[in-house]
Amino acid sequence: MNFYSIRHLTRFRYSHPISESIMETRMNPRSDLNQHCLTFSLSVSPRCRVFSYRDHQGNNVQHFDIPGEHNQLVIVAESVVEQQNLPNVPAFLSPDAWQALDELIDAGDYWEMLLPSQFAVETPALVLLAQQMGVTRRDDPLMLVQELNQRLYDYFEYEPSSTRVDSPIDEAIVSGKGVCQDFAHTMIALLRHVGIPARYVSGYLYRGREDNDRSTPDATHAWVDVLLPHLGWVGFDPTNNLVAHRRHIRTAVGRDYADVPPTHGIFRGSTESDLYVAVHVEASAEPPALDRKLPIPEDWSVLVERAQEPPKPATPFVDLQQMQQQQ
Repeated sequence: MNFYSIRHLTRFRYSHPISESIMETRMNPRSDLNQHCLTFSLSVSPRCRVFSYRDHQGNNVQHFDIPGEHNQLVIVAESVVEQQNLPNVPAFLSPDAWQALDELIDAGDYWEMLLPSQFAVETPALVLLAQQMGVTRRDDPLMLVQELNQRLYDYFEYEPSSTRVDSPIDEAIVSGKGVCQDFAHTMIALLRHVGIPARYVSGYLYRGREDNDRSTPDATHAWVDVLLPHLGWVGFDPTNNLVAHRRHIRTAVGRDYADVPPTHGIFRGSTESDLYVAVHVEASAEPPALDRKLPIPEDWSVLVERAQEPPKPATPFVDLQQMQQQQ
């Protein structure tokens, strides 16, 4: 059993004051499978009332509206998560695994995770990549997924900021460079190409001293859940060539990134915005005191204070999207 304490700060800073922010966040870890969220809090500055609900995938969503003028928006999410250890994933399944998978699909409601979605689409570049990697119904589903996890890890060069939050998968496929968001979307599209349900997972990855992950430690992370017969949903992380069930902390699942961005909203104003994200994850073998606060780096506390500065004169209204890429 492991316990994780997570602190996730997001700051949107504007060159001129804006008149309103409407925001939806998915930073509250899920309680499912082997994971249980013990505590969660969301602090927003300027202060406002935060509402919560669950979407149709069971993700915890917080949303709020700040109607007054402000120069920046600061969101701090804090949570404590308990994880039970899962059994190791076997090397292969039974000889009839493909048939068992089809029967599982026929008996359930998995169509959303089989059809193309906004970012996980079947393009000519994707089909060519599938041919190059031999993504066909061979061996058994688990062996194919494990091989694909390794091959995407080798194929892509991990390079932060090499793509944008809204980049189509072709950009990463053609360049051979991307971030975890691109790795996950490509793997999902390849698996759906051969009829394996796959979904996008948004969350955090704990990095210990002995871990050599190539994903950015101070950002959110993304990986893939794959539906397999006899095993159910199993997580795979092609960015780091890992089975995602020991250090991966799930916040939300969906068809692709469009369903589960950590922040998604609009602001009203004519201005440029600057995004800053910081993530800190601590691990412990014993449950932490639930009222214990994680250490706050100096600049984080200053951010909240600066958010209260008097605004500059108002500017015309424009609706602009606010989202953060997963690294």
